[in-house]
Amino acid sequence: MSHSDTIPLHPSSQSDIDEIENLINASVHQSVPSARPPSPPRASIPVSVSVSTAPSPFISSNLPPPPPLPKSSVSAVPPSPPPPRPGIATSGFGPAPNTLTEPVWDTVKRDLSRIVSNLKLVVFPNPYREDPGKALRDWDLWGPFFFIVFLGLTLSWSASVKKSEVFAVAFALLAAGAVILTLNVLLLGGHIIFFQSLSLLGYCLFPLDVGALICMLKDNVIVKVVVVCVTLAWSSWAAYPFMSSAVSPRRKALALYPVFLIYI
Repeated sequence: MSHSDTIPLHPSSQSDIDEIENLINASVHQSVPSARPPSPPRASIPVSVSVSTAPSPFISSNLPPPPPLPKSSVSAVPPSPPPPRPGIATSGFGPAPNTLTEPVWDTVKRDLSRIVSNLKLVVFPNPYREDPGKALRDWDLWGPFFFIVFLGLTLSWSASVKKSEVFAVAFALLAAGAVILTLNVLLLGGHIIFFQSLSLLGYCLFPLDVGALICMLKDNVIVKVVVVCVTLAWSSWAAYPFMSSAVSPRRKALALYPVFLIYI
């Protein structure tokens, strides 16, 4: 039998082949999707603004909330510090008061209050008299200058002749005497600040100012003698604890004698 010869199929076999071809064609048509036409535009649905009345589309859960994260795991950004206000230093102690731009009356009131405070610490009894460092920690020279000038003016007004010379001698004697007394204490080995000593000796002149003013107003000789003795003892008593505590006990007399002499 040659290859060119054909063998006729049985009618049942031919029908089976046709059925297989139909199944294959059907499966191919089902696997290829047909193109869908574009859907028409949908109409917008109005949504109510009130959220509380509209039902939630989500189902509420009964699960407990998750535990909070530890503080170490949360990277918190530290808040920036507020800008410093003018007039307050960032160190916390505050800046030094600017006395150049303050009113004159404020400066005068501050100086007068300091003079009154130092005068109470030096002349009148107080627990800090035995320690000159605590008594005049905030020393000044305005008070001593005022008391020296006032004593010189009072003595010159009381003088009958050569008033200007009386003022000049009194002012020079008291000013130079305070410097010499301070140097005397320092040469004796005393521990005292130079300008603080000048301030102490100047404030001790306050009783002599009061005595000179009373003697100028009273003409009675007996009253003048009593006033001079009382004010002299008061001034010496005021200067004693400061000058004696600055030197050793064996040299107290050498430090106090010039003070008593200049007041006389």
